[in-house]
This record gives sequence, C-alpha cells and structure tokens, in this order.
Amino acid sequence: MSAASKIVGGVPVPVSLPKAEAPRVAIAATGAANLASVLSGLRNAGAEPWICGDADEYALAPFAVLPGVGAFGPARAALAARGMDRAVIDRARRGAPTLAICLGMQLCCEESEEAPGIAGLSIVPGTVRRYSGALPVPQLGWNQVLGARGAVWPGWAYFANSYRLEAAAPGFEAWTSVYGESFVAALARPGREGGGGLLLCQFHPELSGPWGRELLRRWLGLGPGPVHATLAGSEDGPGSARGPSSKTGAIRVIPCLDLRDGRVVKGTRFEALTDAGDPQLLAARYEAEGADEIALLDITATLQGRETSLEALRLIRARVGIPLLMGGGLRTEADAAAFIDAGADRVAVNSAAVGEPALISALARRFGRQCVVLAIDAALRGDGLSWTVRTQAGRRETGIDVVLWAKQGAELGAGEILLTSIDRDGTGSGFDLALVGAVSRACGLPVIASGGAGRGREGLKHFADAARSGARAVLAAGVFHRGELSIAEVKRGLESEGIGART
Repeated sequence: MSAASKIVGGVPVPVSLPKAEAPRVAIAATGAANLASVLSGLRNAGAEPWICGDADEYALAPFAVLPGVGAFGPARAALAARGMDRAVIDRARRGAPTLAICLGMQLCCEESEEAPGIAGLSIVPGTVRRYSGALPVPQLGWNQVLGARGAVWPGWAYFANSYRLEAAAPGFEAWTSVYGESFVAALARPGREGGGGLLLCQFHPELSGPWGRELLRRWLGLGPGPVHATLAGSEDGPGSARGPSSKTGAIRVIPCLDLRDGRVVKGTRFEALTDAGDPQLLAARYEAEGADEIALLDITATLQGRETSLEALRLIRARVGIPLLMGGGLRTEADAAAFIDAGADRVAVNSAAVGEPALISALARRFGRQCVVLAIDAALRGDGLSWTVRTQAGRRETGIDVVLWAKQGAELGAGEILLTSIDRDGTGSGFDLALVGAVSRACGLPVIASGGAGRGREGLKHFADAARSGARAVLAAGVFHRGELSIAEVKRGLESEGIGART
C-alpha cells in the first residue's frame, strides 16, 4: 500500500492506495514500546511493515528497522536473547537497508554511559553519553536537524533522549542538532551498491510529521509523497528548518483531548463537562495546524467506555504522525502497556503513583523514562504560597507538597511533569506562573504547563509567560476546541516574543 491524502473536515488525512511491490519492512521484535507508531509511520510512508521475531528472517528482509524506546541494558539483552544482535551486525556488514531509531542508533555504538560494562553492537565507533549542562533531561520535543541534503534533509525532528553521541564517526555522513551543545542527530552509510545502506536516527522519523514521512520514503527508495509539493515551498524542502534558532529546541504546543466514552469533553475546574467533538477529526485538525504533540486523557468511568477510548486512540494513531501522550486511570504496568500497544508514545500516571510511588520506577524500567509522564493536579493552599497534590480528578486532597512530589517523581524515574493548576483550569485567567517556575526549578525535568490558557491577545501572552517561567511545553484544550485561538496563532505569538517554536 502507498500513502496519499484526502480532505476530511477541512484537514488532510492519510489514506492508502493499492501499489504493487510496496517495500516490505521487518521491524525487530525487541519488546520495546512505540511499535504501533513505527508500524503506522511506515504504512503511511508507503511500506508493508511487520513485526519480526525471527533473526534469520530479519537478516534477509528487504528492509529492516531497529526501533528504539527503553533503556540500553535491557534492550541489548533482548536483542541477544533473540539473536537479533547478530542479524543487525550482519545487515550492516552487507550494506542491507537498515534503519535504527533513537535507542536503536545508540545500540549500534560501542557502549553507553546508561549501562556501564555492557557492550553495544560496535557498528559505530564511540560511546553514547548523557547530556551535560543544566538543561532539562531527557530532551523531549522538536529540534532542528542540520546538515547537507542526502538521506536526511534539514528540518524539524522529534527527539526523546537523555543520551547522545557527541561526535560523528569516520566513514559516515553526519547531521547534527543542538541541545545546549552540538550532538549527532543522524548518521548514514550507503549500501555497497550505493543505495539503501545504514541510516541511524537519534530522532523519531515516524513521529516527525510530513518531514519524517518524506525521510522514510527516501530511505525506502520511493518517490516524493503527495504532501511533498505542498511542503516544498522553499529551497530547503519539506519541513525546512528556517524557524528561530535555539539551543534548547522548540517550545511544544500541545492540544489536550479529554476523552469520555470515546468523545472529547471539556469543563471548568474538572467539572460541568460538555461534548467538544470527535477525537479523530480534532486530532487530524490539530496536526494540520502544527500541533507538536497531542495529549489524550481518558476520564471514562466504565470498562466499556475505556475500550471505546482505546479504540479512538488506535484510530488517531493510524491518522497522525506526531507523538501521542495518553493518560487517565492508569493504575498498573498492564494499563500502560495497553495504552502503548494502542498507539501512545508516552503515558501519564497520576493518582496511582501517589498511592504507589514505586509504579513510576517500574514504568521507567520497562518502557524507558522518556515514556513516563508524572501528571500532577495542583491546588493552591490557603497560605497562597504553596500547592498541594490532589488526586481522583481533583476530588481528593492528599496534603502532599507539589514541589517535593515533582522532585521525588524525577528521582523515581519520571521523564516529564504534566502540571495542571486546578484553580486555573478552564478559567482563561492564565497559567499559574509561580507554580510552573517552582516545579521547573526543583525537578530538573521538562514541564508541561496546563490549566488557565485564555483567548485573544491576552491568551497569547499566557503561553509566552509560561515558557519564560520554565515550561518546555504548553497545553490547552478549550481555547483550541472552541476556535478562540489556533495553534498557528500561538506559535506566531511565541515567535514574536523571541521564543523558539516549530514552524
């Protein structure tokens, strides 16, 4: 099948068209998360992918992908247990078309600081090291890929990593990016006959929108996709990196879809919920407007309603090529696995983590800390100077200090904080900037500011103020659902304030 698009509800939506000899792609069954996104991304690029657990079949596949979500040590062990490590090394030696993504790229190096003493595949010389400096780690979000055209074109790509290769390896074409410091964003080595070969991406092409889809098509040897002509308005090509330069990447703008029984709802201070639309159409619309990620929070009270929301997630995953964050009612590792299997790239845990903090560590070990978001619903205390954690959709007062809980969550293995001010939620009075600043300074993680975005010119200022207060992402629901602000307007507003946004 090959990818095309049609207009539904005023937005382009990928559809499939028959194609003879679509490239077949084996995706290594490593037990890692994110496979639903990799499958969807390859299908929308025009390939026929499958999950492959047989090392011999993988070694001989026309195209192969080594996906990457998780931790270096467990992922390396999983490859060895299936004999996939030998298959990847064999493909690299022969120059067979092989794509390694994020942790997959790091596994191709000699070793990683994440797992001292554990050898990598040694396809690429060098050690993968943790980011240094004072920036939040992991790096989560969109950053510019820089370098000459080739297998990779300059553009905005989605990253989710705590470790990186500092310098390019001899014998490889290299592209770089900057997160406080320059690091290797991608490496390529042609096949023996000049085509295919090895492509290693520290970013996630399957989550990098139309730019990433075009990259996959080039790697697959396919021609430009249907979106190419509309994106190639500049000499830099699709998704060109002409936005404002930044050493910290772009501030993410995230629309939030609160799901109840498979529909989107919205209220004020978590109450008075009203229907806000179809989640698939809203997600497609927001991607077309330039959303950097979509958050889905399931507030369903019944098991039947939960399955309906999971089905909505599956359908959204098949249609959009940007990251999906899913939360709401997550109580166990099995719940998180269900979200990820349905298409989520990251999961948010809230009430269950308060009751059992070790759940955060368990999720980080299994899925990688970049997949684990600690959602905190915060309410201002009577002293007006501090905040307390509430659970059960804001109904239960815990007495736990928000700032201390965010810091503990980071120590337990969370990769990001989704911080919602209950006092500001749905009011349009602006984000709680003191709250955002206090948590950002204390935890050392990226923080998503939520609760209080307003409309009009004052609303645009709210987003910029949150970014200046330390937020690495800004989230809103009602103002986007009601059309009071568009994502494009918010990004233009950020740029006018000198704050880098993905354009």
